[in-house]
Parts: sequence; C-alpha cells; structure tokens
Amino acid sequence: MSEMLKGILAVSGQSGLYKMISQAKSSIIVESLVDGKRMPAYATSRISALEDISIFTEEADVKLVDVFKNIFDKENGAQAISHKVSANELKSYFTEILPDYDKDRVYVSDIKKVIMWYNLLLDKDIFKFGEEEEAKADDSAEESKEA
Repeated sequence: MSEMLKGILAVSGQSGLYKMISQAKSSIIVESLVDGKRMPAYATSRISALEDISIFTEEADVKLVDVFKNIFDKENGAQAISHKVSANELKSYFTEILPDYDKDRVYVSDIKKVIMWYNLLLDKDIFKFGEEEEAKADDSAEESKEA
C-alpha cells in the first residue's frame, strides 16, 4: 500500500508536496504536485519521503498511508475537512480517524499537514485504495482457479 506514496516528498521550508524527478550531483530535482514547477532540493534541506512517515499513537506508530486510508474510508473517497479549520475541529476530526493518536506528541501543525497532504494527493489521484483491494481479490481468484 505504501507503493502509492513512493517518490512523494515533503521538503522542509517548502509548502506542498513534491515528486522526485532525478538526482543531481549535490541535490535532487523535485517537481511540485501543486503547480508542476521544478526545483533542486539540497542535502541541507530536510527531505522526508511520505512512505517513511509514521504518526505516534499510544501503542505503536501508524504509517501515514494507513492514516490516509482511514481518512479515505471515512470520507468515502472524498475530500477531508479543510486544514484551515480551528484547532479544536482538527483534533476532533483526527480523533475520529486515529482514536489513539498520541495527543502529547502529535501537534495541531502535524494534523494540518496530514489533512492538507491527503486533500492534495486525492486531487492528484494518487490514492488507489479500492483498486489495490480489487487487484488482490483478482489475484486470489486467479490462484484458486489454478489450484
């Protein structure tokens, strides 16, 4: 499931998300998912791959893609609430999608990013949650026919 986030990056100091295009000598070339502009991202920038990000919970960390799946399921594949709503609304919404998130270590700014990223990735048709499940069902149907 994290395959769908492969190559999607967050660059500190830059808003939005980026797709890695190529590598240069001292940087990588990234393209904004928002406006399609390309720029170099240097090693001095904190660059995070979305597939490697997890959210703290009371028990264990939860992969970001699983949080996105929870939002996708809650919203039936539609947009989430705006990341610009009040802090209390954001916390309440996040509690619905990840009830045991660690309220001491997950800040409102983190919740805003998750929701903003979800809405952006949904706009760009990155999520393939239903299609992956259909493909798995097709694969298992094929295997049972062969057996």
